[in-house]
Amino acid sequence: MMPARSAAGLGRTLAAVACLLASCLAASAQAPTVADVAGYTGADRSERLIAGAKREGTLTLYTSAAVEDMAPVAAAFEKKYGVGVKVWRASSESIVQRGVVEARGGRFDADVFETGGAALEALHREQLLAPLNAPAAADLDPAALTAHRAWTGTRFNVFVAAYNTRLVRREELLKSYDDLTDARWKGRLGIEAEDSDWFGAVIDALGEARGLKLFRDIVAANGISVRKGHTLLANLVVSGEVPLALTTYTFRAEQLRKSGAPLAWIAIPPTIARFEGAAVARRAPHPHAAVLFFEFLLTDAQDLLRGREMFTARRSAAPLPGGLSLTFIDAARSLDESRKWSKYWRDIVINQAR
Repeated sequence: MMPARSAAGLGRTLAAVACLLASCLAASAQAPTVADVAGYTGADRSERLIAGAKREGTLTLYTSAAVEDMAPVAAAFEKKYGVGVKVWRASSESIVQRGVVEARGGRFDADVFETGGAALEALHREQLLAPLNAPAAADLDPAALTAHRAWTGTRFNVFVAAYNTRLVRREELLKSYDDLTDARWKGRLGIEAEDSDWFGAVIDALGEARGLKLFRDIVAANGISVRKGHTLLANLVVSGEVPLALTTYTFRAEQLRKSGAPLAWIAIPPTIARFEGAAVARRAPHPHAAVLFFEFLLTDAQDLLRGREMFTARRSAAPLPGGLSLTFIDAARSLDESRKWSKYWRDIVINQAR
């Protein structure tokens, strides 16, 4: 039989544990979700967001942007709000894979996703994103907005052909993709390894039968070097290893050109553009910081990104150079047709590369 004193002590311990559990459960029940935070309204909305973000102290960003492009954005946010940004960088495909695997394992580390439109659409279909109606969205180009509002375009990449100005003469420059069948391009062409969505958009614009035949002819006649990473591809143009790269991003080409590198670019019609965007994770562990950073990407960060030669989603953004006419990749359609275009891409370009 347990002594009275021991029984009393055990009772007090159990009571203390019960109180602690009740306190933890109450705190958990009171912790706001992303949906709660996204629903803030009123004149004090910004103050509530900032105060909550400061209490949380940090957020985790999954991004496919190059470190040198996202680091200034994260630093500016940290300086303005005193909230840390932990960045995990990977390809769009890896971001989707990690987000899905973590969620299925009951782990929710990401607060904000910043990557390509098709990847964000995939995360939306996995129900991993929180629909948001940010006030700043009213200042964006309508093309940046999705009907479901699970993600929002923040900037867009324009695909252009970059060339080494020491190795490619201006009079050689092509006016259409048909010109790439000319023998002068033999052994001089490069392309990025994962641009099957660009390929699908170009072929769709040219007409499927004609476009597929044309690229088969280009690869058969002159070969093509496949490299992984748009930044790497642009750097190989500068070094001269790839005299002409078909799928570089305009902003990276402009950064290199303005730094004095022997690189210039041309737009070959149809000129394809792809939206990159941002979204808040539905189960973000730091909901105030997540929503605040998301809205920062739609406001202050627009000027920072434009300063890095990127085309941003804000209505008041500078006009496109040279009056470019763009064909935007439809993220949802691209995702739906990804198997088809990935197969054509592998069969015609990747597997025949040399």
